[in-house]
Amino acid sequence: MTYEICKALCFLIVKLFCKIEVRGREVFPQKGPFILASNHISYLDPEVVGMLCPRQLNYLAKEELFQNKVFGAFLRKINVIPIKRGHVDLHVLRLSLKILENKPLLIFPQGTRATNYDSFKEGVGFLYKKSRAPVIVAKVYGTDKVLPKGAKFLKYGKIKVIFSKVEGLEDQQTRHQVTAKVIETIKSL
Repeated sequence: MTYEICKALCFLIVKLFCKIEVRGREVFPQKGPFILASNHISYLDPEVVGMLCPRQLNYLAKEELFQNKVFGAFLRKINVIPIKRGHVDLHVLRLSLKILENKPLLIFPQGTRATNYDSFKEGVGFLYKKSRAPVIVAKVYGTDKVLPKGAKFLKYGKIKVIFSKVEGLEDQQTRHQVTAKVIETIKSL
């Protein structure tokens, strides 16, 4: 219930400040797990991707967001899981695989906000190799203009999100190769 209320509020707030264009929503399965991998250019990306996805998502987010106990409790209530950046967090990997038994999971392969794709984490490749859940990608445009780095308020602008299924993932590929394929798919959108 909390998730759906937050999704509706995000949609209303973003619609006040933005023109939104979305393509590819038909790629989402109506039930079952999937990994949703997105580029990450603004703090607004999780909200935008979540509100445009027709299914309720589980999210991975940096543990620093949970330092405030009240805000951390709220994030947990809307399916956000804290992850320690900079090293392998086995607890979160196990929890992610448990989620991927029957639910979707959103992950940002870049690991942080970035406009380039030179550096990425292999978590999406690991999760795919272990779960075999289908991988869907999102490419987000414009959120870095609507909520630039360091800004405290939204600015009027246009946000565009393109969703696509990742094709050509094979069992013999390494997690690095899977993640590289996911990144290449995002870049191509």
